[in-house]
Amino acid sequence: MSRHSKLQKQVLALYRQFLRAGQDKPGFIPRIRDEFRENARIKKTDVMHIEYLYRRGQRQLEQLRDANTKQLGSFSKPKDQN
Repeated sequence: MSRHSKLQKQVLALYRQFLRAGQDKPGFIPRIRDEFRENARIKKTDVMHIEYLYRRGQRQLEQLRDANTKQLGSFSKPKDQN
């Protein structure tokens, strides 16, 4: 079993908090999982980017915990058509 860095533990805790907060809101769990899986591809050595996403995730978690939140918005890049 490998040891996790402090940042890795923080990200895993954030993921668990997102899953708990999204349980009561339909359609949030798949979106949360997809977002974390997508960002799991980031190199472990890219600490600045990971910390940025972690802070952004904390702000999004606070919004998700708000009782008035009904849906998540997102910005997406258009897919390149070759």
